[in-house]
Amino acid sequence: MDNVGQYQQLVAKYATELGTKVMAVILFWLVGRWLIGMVGRMLHGVLERQKVDPTLMRYIGNFVAVTLNIVLVVAILGYCGIQTTTFAALVAGIGIAIGAAWGGLLSNLAAGIFLVVLHPFKVGDFVTVAGVTGTIKEIGLFVTTINTPDNVMTLVGNSKIFADTIQNYAANDYRRVELKCQLAGSADHVAAMQLLRKKLATLPNVLKEPAVEVEILEFTLVGPVLAVRPFCHNDHYWQVYFDGNRTIRESLAEAGFPPPMPAQMVLVQNQ
Repeated sequence: MDNVGQYQQLVAKYATELGTKVMAVILFWLVGRWLIGMVGRMLHGVLERQKVDPTLMRYIGNFVAVTLNIVLVVAILGYCGIQTTTFAALVAGIGIAIGAAWGGLLSNLAAGIFLVVLHPFKVGDFVTVAGVTGTIKEIGLFVTTINTPDNVMTLVGNSKIFADTIQNYAANDYRRVELKCQLAGSADHVAAMQLLRKKLATLPNVLKEPAVEVEILEFTLVGPVLAVRPFCHNDHYWQVYFDGNRTIRESLAEAGFPPPMPAQMVLVQNQ
């Protein structure tokens, strides 16, 4: 019976120690996560007061959060009696294995750092990157989030962006709107060009300088094709685009220009 009592005392002792350690680990984790969240909020407030770029602010916040979570896990393992040096070696080994299997993640991470440092675009810019056109919503550690004009959230790997052509439509003060106008072969192209320059210059948000450009672009079997090119701020591009097309149609019709119609020659041979 003495042996049974000793075993019971030993089990009770280890159960108490294990329960205490589990409760401590849970408490440690909850407090640590709360502190990490508080540090993140404080860091965000400091960076916001310093008027740091939103792109860089999110990038720093993500990096600090990941680093602090790793520190928290290592500290909890150390409290549990696990040698952190062994854990570090294990993490390094796992990192090598993951890096070999998922090398693309590391390239995305490196490309993300270069995107933040070189600053080809920022949050809120309207761009075309890796074949995707839209507004930058977030530049993350591995992917960049873009909202397309049809309101579809698209995630693009940073390495793909950095390795491809980047077009930033918001970088310059204004941009050119590309429109076309098909004239009939019998139409007075000089009068049509003067009319379109005058009409498009009166549209809302069309810039006075540079002035509206209207020139002959090419010729088709129907007649000459005019390149109609007003300039506007990037925010007004689509408004000027659609208003410009409507103005071309209505102004030429009101002025009595003949509609462009494909012409065909029919030869009739009498037998």
